[in-house]
This record gives sequence, structure tokens and C-alpha cells, in this order.
Amino acid sequence: MRRPHALLLALLLTAPALAAPTEAQLNAVPATRVVMGGAVVPGTPANLNASITVRYGSAKPRAVLLLMPGFLGGAGSFDRLARQIVALNPNVAVWAVDRRSNLLEDHAPILKAGPAALAGLVKDGLPVRTPDSVPYLKDWGLDTTLKDWRVAVQAARALTPNVFLGGHSMGGTLSGLYAAYDFAGMPGARDVRGLVMLDGLPGLMSGQPLTADAYRKGASNPIGPLPGLDGLARAPYVDAVFFSPRLASRGAAQARLAQLDPSGRAPAGGLVPFPATNMAAAMTQLDQRYALIPFMAIKTGQATNATEATNLPTLALGGRDSRWIAGAKDPRQPVGWQADPAAPTDAADFVRRYITPLSDYAEWYFPQRLTLDLAAARTGTRGTPFEKTLPVWHMNTLKLPVLGIAAEQGVTTEAQYRTFAAGTQAQLTTFTLKGAAHLDIVSARGDQVARWIGAWMRPLVK
Repeated sequence: MRRPHALLLALLLTAPALAAPTEAQLNAVPATRVVMGGAVVPGTPANLNASITVRYGSAKPRAVLLLMPGFLGGAGSFDRLARQIVALNPNVAVWAVDRRSNLLEDHAPILKAGPAALAGLVKDGLPVRTPDSVPYLKDWGLDTTLKDWRVAVQAARALTPNVFLGGHSMGGTLSGLYAAYDFAGMPGARDVRGLVMLDGLPGLMSGQPLTADAYRKGASNPIGPLPGLDGLARAPYVDAVFFSPRLASRGAAQARLAQLDPSGRAPAGGLVPFPATNMAAAMTQLDQRYALIPFMAIKTGQATNATEATNLPTLALGGRDSRWIAGAKDPRQPVGWQADPAAPTDAADFVRRYITPLSDYAEWYFPQRLTLDLAAARTGTRGTPFEKTLPVWHMNTLKLPVLGIAAEQGVTTEAQYRTFAAGTQAQLTTFTLKGAAHLDIVSARGDQVARWIGAWMRPLVK
């Protein structure tokens, strides 16, 4: 059985009209970072066996929504959405998850640095942990991630029985797999009241089913090659042209510069090969028009004083009007950035939230094991070579209410949510955020996503 759209629309229409939260109200939402013991993984230093949440809202809420970030994402990616949800309903707390890899990051040099030091960090980045210094990352896969998450779920259940699980992109995938996972004889679904999938769902970008041999020796998915178990010691974390620990620290430093001095000149030899303002150097990495990976994008505006050309490789990956910038039209002036007030995400707000003392937008040391395990698990492991090691056993009996929200220009559609739900017994509700790119769904200035989540949760809270 599925929850009909008509019921949700009725709830939205009959609920008291709430004004959009002001920026002051969003900033006033209390937030704290909590690190507690997580799953114990042999060979992992004790301080890294951790479950991490950034908790927004009341310490004694009536309901808790736990949100898992996407591929390469950190808890900071939920900062705006979490504050919107809580500001609209103070009885709900939102706990944004940082996977344990985030403990390997050192944000202090970026947060403490002034403009001159930040310019150096944009060019050179922070020192990177070498693969041989983090051998334990080879074991941080799906089992570790879900068991760490379960520690946080149980902590939330100690406060209230009204616990909900969700995530963005790959986090949406993980929320479904959590519900279907077998935790020593108990399906994860018994821990929660419902699932929130934000432009992501089980099976997303998992590619073809893996054989046991490919899992061991190496495989590929739509993003690119995957090292198998035999190669994880050499390549334990993502280190590619589009993302690496060094590039992540450089990007965070550039975002910080864009916050502090948006119109100032970006460092020469930094993230862009042309003269640009700090805001332009930051936004051309992620705005949908210029992003190297089209699905890792937001929509905020457009470069000014820029000579542009069609970006054929990005178009081939599914980009929309993808462009690259050859340089400044007027070489006497830098490439600038023109914000679009009609765009889903506000550029200034985005860079302000990108890195804070609580968390940041990215996961610098993303473990390849997790991507490999997701490719193996897909939507379930019964009858596969991974049935015993990755016990995703309960998808076809999943009866939880599921809210699926697609970004119109993202990576899912309402039809894909319906196809997923058809293989379960879930009660499905779907919406599409019009005009949104994949990352806009968690960073948009408007509060539509927060309102959909709140209206869907309201009748499920007991």
C-alpha cells in the first residue's frame, strides 16, 4: 500500500501556514557535534571507531530525523536543510551524520587562517595522509558504516520512539540498505518509523551486478573504476582528478576565501587557470554550468567576463549546457560571478556553510571499500556471493513509509522511486523539486524540501 499524494496535499493545505524561517531564525537553531563509540573494527585505532552526528535542535525532541550525506559528502552538507526543518518544527531534531572518515580531517588550519594563509592553502592544500598510514580504511565498508549509524539511531531511540532515517544521494541509498540490513537477526527497519530519500535510493549508480572475482580483483561503476579488495591497500580512499584529499582541502580553503572576500582576487595557481574573483573560483567548481561532474552540482548563477566553450566530456556524462571557461574576455579584469536570485541556491550562503567548526561539506578521505560494497549489495544480497558478508536481506519485506524527493535536474525521478517501491511493501510518497540540480536539494534557499519532510513526518509521529 502507498500513501497517496492527495493525503499529503491535504495535510499541506490544512496545516497552519508557517512563514519561511528568517536567516536569523536559522542561525539561532542550536547545533552541537557529538562523537561517541561506534562499531569496533579490528586494526582500526580506538579513537576512530566512532559514530558522529551533528545534532540540530532540542536535546529532548519529540522526533529525530537522522540524515546521511552522499558520495564524498560530509554532515555540513545538511546545515541549511537541518536548520530549516527544525525552525519550522522545533519538536523535531535533525542529526546529520559524519562518517568516521571525517575524523581524519584537520579543519583548524583553514578555520583559523587569514586571507594570506588561505591563499597558500588554496594553492598547495593540507598535507595528505598516505595510503600506508591509513591501512584500516580498507575495512571501512558498508557493514562498518551501517553499524556506526545504528549507534546513533539507538542513541536517538533512547530519547524518543519517533526516529526517522534518511539521506541525500548515496545517503538515500544507505538509508534503504540500513532498513533492509540484518543486524544479528533484526532488520534495521524495526529501528525507525520511516525513510527519507533525497535524490537517491538503493541501487543508485551501482552498475552491473558484481561477481566474486570482480569484487576481489577490481570492477567499475558509472563513476569510474573501483579497486577490488586486493587493491584497497594501495588505494584505500578516492584519489582522482575530480576529487582527492588535497583537492578537498584546497576547495574548503577557496570556499572560506569566497566567504571572507568574495570580490577579491583568487590565488594565482589555485583552483582555476584564469584570473577570477574568489567567488567565481569557488562557484565554477560546483555550479551546474561549469562542474566537471554534472551530478555533483548546484545552481547559483553564472560567470561574468568569461570566454566560454562547450564542455563535450561533461556533456557526455549527462551534463546540461555544460561549459568550460577559457579565460577572461577582458584580461584587465578577473572572471567574476553573478548570482541569480531565481536560482535554487544562494552562492554566498553556500560558501558560508561550506566549512564550519561543526563539520564541512565534503568527506576528504572517502573509503573505496564503501563504494565497492555498495556495488556488491545493490538492492539486496540474497542469492548473491555477498549474502553472508553483506546481509542486505529484508528489502522485499520492507513496509516502512518512504518519502522520495527527486531533484528535477538531479539523478533520480519519481518513476525510479516507484520502481524501487514495487520491489518492497513500502508506503511511498514522492515529490520533485522543480529546477533543482542534485546538490540544490539540501542547500536551496527555499524551504520546500523541509516542508515536504515535515508534512510527511507529522502523521507518523506517535
